Amino acid sequence: MTRSDTPMDAPSPAANPAALMDALKRALRRQGLTYAAVAARMRLSEASIKRMLSRGRLSLAQLLQLAEIAGTDVAELARQAKGNARLPRTLSIEQERALAADPRLLLLFHLLLGGRSVAEIARDFELRGTACTLLLARLDRLGLIELLPADRVRLRVAQDVAWRSDGPVRRRYGAQVLREFLHDRFDGERTLLRFEVRELSEASIEILRRKLQRLAAEVAELAELDAELPGERRHSVGVALAMRPWVFSIAEALKAKADAADAAVDSTGRARRRRADPARGEGS
Repeated sequence: MTRSDTPMDAPSPAANPAALMDALKRALRRQGLTYAAVAARMRLSEASIKRMLSRGRLSLAQLLQLAEIAGTDVAELARQAKGNARLPRTLSIEQERALAADPRLLLLFHLLLGGRSVAEIARDFELRGTACTLLLARLDRLGLIELLPADRVRLRVAQDVAWRSDGPVRRRYGAQVLREFLHDRFDGERTLLRFEVRELSEASIEILRRKLQRLAAEVAELAELDAELPGERRHSVGVALAMRPWVFSIAEALKAKADAADAAVDSTGRARRRRADPARGEGS
């Protein structure tokens, strides 16, 4: 096996392989290239390209070819990957607390994480002028962004921020977000609602949990890739992924009544047996 045919599945000093793949996919997306278009250029199947980019197993020759198709080079991809890999995904309690205390500050930060420019935010939301500049300055002081000239910003955290499950932001807004999200008929465009209740084994439950985790990661990956697109080509979409041990309250109530009825029948049967056989007594 030559050096150019060696699979790129080992860490390099320049960049983590996963981060390198992310940088490559962002570059391809910026060029507006689909999996099918890349597959045609490389004379491979679309499925092969999807596996290659999702698993990160490709030769150096393939990496060079993909970088060329994406209009970049490996050195630039490694530089981007190295920079992105250092950004933290979690915020401090103090940072979350400051965001939770000010809805406008949280909204501005959320939009910046989604790739919106300050100009786009000022155009589409009531966050403009001095008020917007002051909010940006607060995010800068919190260490969440770096405020550059002309109201440009550079994120100091990863775009796929993971909010603390018991942190200030979820405690303040978690229940409200879920109520607003679920208060819909889910019958319009870009909507889908499927709710399944099934009895599964422990092994199947674990498989399902892992699949949901992978899907959540794919949603974050798609959002990061699409952040490079102009705002008018993107749509705000909510995705809720959840699973837990659950029984519908109606079924729970009927089951409780059935258990009570069974207990009553069992108790009546024991009483009848005692009356038919007095010699058994209470202690028998």
